Amino acid sequence: MNERVLIVEDDEKTAAILRSYLMHEGYAVEIVADGLSALRAAQQNPPHLVLLDVMLPELDGIEVCRYLRRNGDVAIIMVTARTTESDKIEGLGAGADDYVAKPFSPRELVARVKSVLRRTARQSVVRVGCVTIDRNARQVRVGEVVLALTPTEYRVIDVLASAPGTVFTRAGLVERAIGYEYEGLERTIDVHIRNVRKKIESAGGEPHVVRTAFGSGYALNGDT
Repeated sequence: MNERVLIVEDDEKTAAILRSYLMHEGYAVEIVADGLSALRAAQQNPPHLVLLDVMLPELDGIEVCRYLRRNGDVAIIMVTARTTESDKIEGLGAGADDYVAKPFSPRELVARVKSVLRRTARQSVVRVGCVTIDRNARQVRVGEVVLALTPTEYRVIDVLASAPGTVFTRAGLVERAIGYEYEGLERTIDVHIRNVRKKIESAGGEPHVVRTAFGSGYALNGDT
C-alpha cells in the first residue's frame, strides 16, 4: 500500500510542486486548501503524513495540528512562511513532528517526509497480549481476525496502545480519542470499552487485555 500524504496548502502553485515531487517518489497524494477541509479529509481517508501550512482559510494550521494530534498519531510537518523562533516553538508545541520554512527545497522536503515517516513507522504496529494494533491499516486484530470497530472504538484502543500498561483516565481518553467537545461525557468511554472487550472476546481473545483500574480509568495490558 502506498503511503498517503495529505497536503494542506492554499497556494495552488506550491501544492502542485509538492504533489509532483511526492508522487514521483511513489506517495499517494491528496490536496485540500483550508483547515476544515483538512479535518474532513483526514477523517474520511486517514493519511500517514500531513504537510500543513499554518496560515489557512477557515481554520488555521495550529488548530488543525492540535486536533489531528488529539485524535491520532498521524505524522505532521508544518510548511509555512512563519519562521520566527516563537512560531516554530508554537508549531512543535501543537504536536508537529517537523517544521519547514518557506521558501523550501522540494527535494529537502521530500527527504524530511521520508525521515519523519521512518521515525513514526517504528510504532506503526503494536502488539499487546492477544491484540495487534496496525496503525497504517487502522486495524485491530486478534490473531488473524480483524475486529469490526467503530472509528471511536479504534481511537480509544489506539490511545491505550500509545503507552501499554499506562492507566488513562476517562477524561484523558475523552480528550485524546473523542475530542474536547465531549467534555463532561466521560462515562461514554465505559460503553466504548465494553464494546471493544466484547469484540475481542468474540474473536477468541482475552477481553481483559483492556484492564480496568478501578476509580482511575483503563490500560492496555498483556499480562492477563
